[in-house]
Amino acid sequence: MRRHLPLCLFFLVISTFLFSQTQYPRKPVREQSTAQSRRAGAFIDVNAAGYLETNYSIEKLVKDVLISSGTNTCVTPNVTNVKITPNHAVGDADRAWGYFHKATTNFPFKDGIILTTGFARRAGNSFEGALNDVNGGGSDADLAQIIGVVETKLNDAVLLEFDFVPTTSQIKFNYLLASEEYTGSFPCTFADAFAILLRPTSGGPYVNMAILPGGAGPVSVTNIHPAIGSSCGAVNAQYFGGYNTGNVETNFNGRTVPLTAIADVVAGQQYHFKMVIADYSDHSYDTAVFLEGGSFNIGVDLLGPGGAKLPSDINVCDNVPQVITASVSDPNLIYQWYYNGTLVPNATTNTITALQPGTYTIEVSVPGNPCPGKASIEIHGGTTPQANDATMLLCTTPDITTFDLSTIKPSISPTPGAVFKFYEQQADALAQNNNNIQNILNYNGNDGQILYVVVSNGGFCSKMVELKLLKEATPTTKVKASSIKICPGETVTLTAEGGDTYLWSNFPGTGNMQDVTLYQSTTFTVYAIGAKGCKSLNPATIRIEVTPEITTPLTDVEMCVGDQVTLDAGAGPNYKYLWSTGATTQKINVNQWGIYTVEIDNGFCKKSFPVKVMGAATPYVVGLDYESTKKTLTVMAENPPMNNTPSSLEYSIDNGITWQQSNTFTGLLDNTNYTILVRRVGTHCVGTFDFFTLQINNIITPNDDGINDVLDLKALGQFKNFTGSIYDRYGVEMFKFSKENPTWNGTVAGKRLPSATYWYKFNFEYPKSKTQMNWSGWIMLKNRE
Repeated sequence: MRRHLPLCLFFLVISTFLFSQTQYPRKPVREQSTAQSRRAGAFIDVNAAGYLETNYSIEKLVKDVLISSGTNTCVTPNVTNVKITPNHAVGDADRAWGYFHKATTNFPFKDGIILTTGFARRAGNSFEGALNDVNGGGSDADLAQIIGVVETKLNDAVLLEFDFVPTTSQIKFNYLLASEEYTGSFPCTFADAFAILLRPTSGGPYVNMAILPGGAGPVSVTNIHPAIGSSCGAVNAQYFGGYNTGNVETNFNGRTVPLTAIADVVAGQQYHFKMVIADYSDHSYDTAVFLEGGSFNIGVDLLGPGGAKLPSDINVCDNVPQVITASVSDPNLIYQWYYNGTLVPNATTNTITALQPGTYTIEVSVPGNPCPGKASIEIHGGTTPQANDATMLLCTTPDITTFDLSTIKPSISPTPGAVFKFYEQQADALAQNNNNIQNILNYNGNDGQILYVVVSNGGFCSKMVELKLLKEATPTTKVKASSIKICPGETVTLTAEGGDTYLWSNFPGTGNMQDVTLYQSTTFTVYAIGAKGCKSLNPATIRIEVTPEITTPLTDVEMCVGDQVTLDAGAGPNYKYLWSTGATTQKINVNQWGIYTVEIDNGFCKKSFPVKVMGAATPYVVGLDYESTKKTLTVMAENPPMNNTPSSLEYSIDNGITWQQSNTFTGLLDNTNYTILVRRVGTHCVGTFDFFTLQINNIITPNDDGINDVLDLKALGQFKNFTGSIYDRYGVEMFKFSKENPTWNGTVAGKRLPSATYWYKFNFEYPKSKTQMNWSGWIMLKNRE
């Protein structure tokens, strides 16, 4: 049987439970030290002796620790009215603020300012166990409004406030929240929180900079935690940095990841800055915020093309242009760039392109403010060595099996003084770590392996290229021939073995076979080349012997009909002869024109030689000189050389009955046909020429007295093609001769012509020589009436 609790009692129990959770202090969980937490150096230092900053006032901490450009004296006028609440003195051991340093821990910030709802000194230094400190702070209405709680629910609030004038259009700094509330189910309920509030001093509402990315809400324990059993689900767990399970680094039970606060501002306008952190509901569990030193920037930053903040110096190779932009972009500001301290003309925007190494400085001025915001960057220049991919071939032998990588350096880079590092792994080459190949003179690489080579100038300028390793056994060459002894002019085939291609010393071509026609003994050499290009250490050699050339003195000869010549094949070692006539002698006599051949055999080779026996050119008459009054004839003849040998002539005028050396004949008869013979002495080479000793009277008197009555050419009628004419002095033909009418009596058409001088012209052809003879002259006609 169930017993029902009265309704009024039920509400009383529930209300009492809720009241106890929100009103009464919680009993801190007793934390146990660990071996790790007891180790020296396990915790950060907070307000520890040995740091000058421990004794800094809150104003000096803000200017010289929190603000990155705080060492610049011009920052002092830009930061004013620095105030901390509660206003604990620097010498107060239990103050709620102070200086922290990471010491030897892995804390994400090197140093900075701590604000805590408890005692700052107990945040680090050594293991403290549970923190349950009351710092004397109260509540804060602005923080309560931001996190949506009643103002009276906030306790132990710490406020850091100051005014400042930025010389940039954006301010930001880094921080993280650490809390003891990261215990059990407390993150589900206890909203210890932190806010960064910003507004112009001229008035206006605060803007909270401590907002999670993407508008995920304020920075509080209840808004940043993982899933907690069945108590509550995860909220923005990606920003939770983890639980302090080892009780090290800090005395807080958990913390967020480092966060960044960002706000846009108007350069030159004064702003009021308020940071506040507070406990929620009770004083039992403390919470702190760690502000990273140097991360709060109210001055000028220099940005790269991607908008990232540049360091104080960068390395640039090969004068690659660097676009540098000031973080301030406001048309109401004044900009001026300097290069190595010298003003750069016309460089009056927030961007400059650096073209050479040196120090670039920008000054950003607010009109009327004597202290410009400054930022500088030093560019260190260098030159990248020339470098390219390469291939290295190792031709192995029994004695050589490893690569000497030093020999490939000139092929990779011709740059003098270049420094090389060879890596097996690309990741190591990209990192340029010390995992490079140490013994490059004796590297046992594999065929097809890729090495990564970093070629540098010995400094920060470098280029990575690839080196492909090839490995092949050095080939051995052999060569053979289809015959090692041949006759002159024969072709022999050479065949090489042992490689994929071949390098012949005697002719081009990379094949293994070569055909060559030889006329003299020759030695051939060939190297074998492997598939990857390895060349045999030594060439293969072969000598082809060519037997002595079979030669003959035979040359073409000329002879006349009826003559005989001797053909001599010449003598030689072991010569045997076979003529086309069937003769087997060295010499033969022939009396017929034609082509004769002789085959000469020296016992190994045979060779045939043709020789021509040709008709010789006969002498011929080229001119005659006949003196009719002296009855003397002089013959001019041409004597072509026979067999390229000159000879003398002899002459005959009686059909070869008698011959004489002289070319002059006397006592010739008038109107008589002579056959002149011209013969090369000692041969039957005879040339002929016909000549008629024409005798004409230059005066005719046709008076029928029987003396010189007519011009009589009957003797020429025996010749072929005999024609002729008589002309008066005007060229008019008066009479025409023929075989039928070979005489002229001084008349034309039966009429006597007047006495005068007339011209005659006639011609005929000699029957043997077919020579055309042309005669012309004058004749005196005397007619008597």
